Amino acid sequence: MSSTGMKLMEGSEAMAEASIAAGCKFFAGYPMTPFTELLEHFAKRLPEEGGVCINAESELEAAGMVWGALSTGARAATGSTGQGLSLMQETFSEITLAELPLVIFNMARGQQDYYQSTRGGGHGDYRHIVLAPMDIGEAVQLTQLAFHLADKWRNPVLVYGDYLIAHIQEAVDIARVDFDEPLPAKDWAVDGSLGGSGRSRLVSSLGFAKAGQPSPGIERHLRAMAEKFAAIEASEIRVETGGLDDAETVIVAFGSPGKFVRYVVAQLRAEGEKIGYVRPITLWPFPYETIAAAAEGAERVGVFELCAGQMIDDVRLGVLGRAPVTGIGGISTDGSGFGVGPLLDAELIRERVLALHRGAPLPPLPDNERML
Repeated sequence: MSSTGMKLMEGSEAMAEASIAAGCKFFAGYPMTPFTELLEHFAKRLPEEGGVCINAESELEAAGMVWGALSTGARAATGSTGQGLSLMQETFSEITLAELPLVIFNMARGQQDYYQSTRGGGHGDYRHIVLAPMDIGEAVQLTQLAFHLADKWRNPVLVYGDYLIAHIQEAVDIARVDFDEPLPAKDWAVDGSLGGSGRSRLVSSLGFAKAGQPSPGIERHLRAMAEKFAAIEASEIRVETGGLDDAETVIVAFGSPGKFVRYVVAQLRAEGEKIGYVRPITLWPFPYETIAAAAEGAERVGVFELCAGQMIDDVRLGVLGRAPVTGIGGISTDGSGFGVGPLLDAELIRERVLALHRGAPLPPLPDNERML
């Protein structure tokens, strides 16, 4: 697929187009706002590009369908909101331990899915790479990166979106990204070409192989998986920072709120305030060393997230007592429970950042008084 040139697109459309540009050929999902529009765009566009999109009976069936598509070696994806992804966790665990390169889209209703995304709700020793774009332009790039990293590591990659990224519009250019990095051959794929040869393949989460073929067994397989996760953690960290050289206060934020925080910090630095920011782009692997270095010379660290506080645990692990860590975000939703409440406002974020910076009490969280 060649470049479309700059075009005004809804975020869901742009992410679907970026997936197609990356070579995605199969998508299955079940509609649930704000994921529904992404599924709708895949349903329209994938058949036009020679692919398949299935509106499954539920998230459970969607996860099973994508397992089958991935096993053939195709680039495939699924997604939902956090609530729908909860139903998929068992399959995600097995897909990860079977080393299938799944791409997952969480078009989240807020930032309360951080634990789910970075820790997972399934069984066994497994991790997903988690990419958190701040806007549509970055989502287009990270969507293509997700398919690349999934194939590179034979490991699922989750793109953590949200209501804003799904529904607002931005001018973007969808062009296939060349990552200039060779990918391993998919010599594990069950594509039917070896049927009856005695060398047919088996995709297994337990490290098993077909009878008569070498098999590492469960223990060696799981040890190899742990080594792979350690290699990912050592090499795939992505993070953006600003104003840390002389920062007395460091603010950490991810996703769409991270863009708001970056804007606020730029304003305050222009006014002479010694404030910096850290925006994790990979939520796993998490940029602990960057957080540690930022806290080394700071007097305080603030964490802005639109939930009761989840990423703050990872920030505290990175800071390790170098400076006090305070949550300056909170629960803020619209009337439907989505994470686009009154706190997602640059002026209100500015007030909370300045309060922390000056040692003043945090302003009370604004209430959304609209009823369903």
